[in-house]
Amino acid sequence: MIRRRIVVHGKVQGVFFRETARWAAEQHGVSGWVRNNEDGTVEAVFEGSDEAVAEAAAVFEEGPPDADVEHADVFDEEPEKLRGFKVVM
Repeated sequence: MIRRRIVVHGKVQGVFFRETARWAAEQHGVSGWVRNNEDGTVEAVFEGSDEAVAEAAAVFEEGPPDADVEHADVFDEEPEKLRGFKVVM
């Protein structure tokens, strides 16, 4: 199991980014959470197998069609054994 935290920058709020992250997590069977940050970024944590996290993270880093991702900061962290995936408000 691995854990990856990703912060995306650009036009990423108000374009269904969090729902895209939730969908990607569910499709690939990973746990974690996603939230909008006050600085205009969107941040997510994905936990699961190497392959599943890589696939969900790739969808997240691209974003939904109306997003314009300038860049993503990616951090590998120690897994916390999360269960399920939450959209944090």
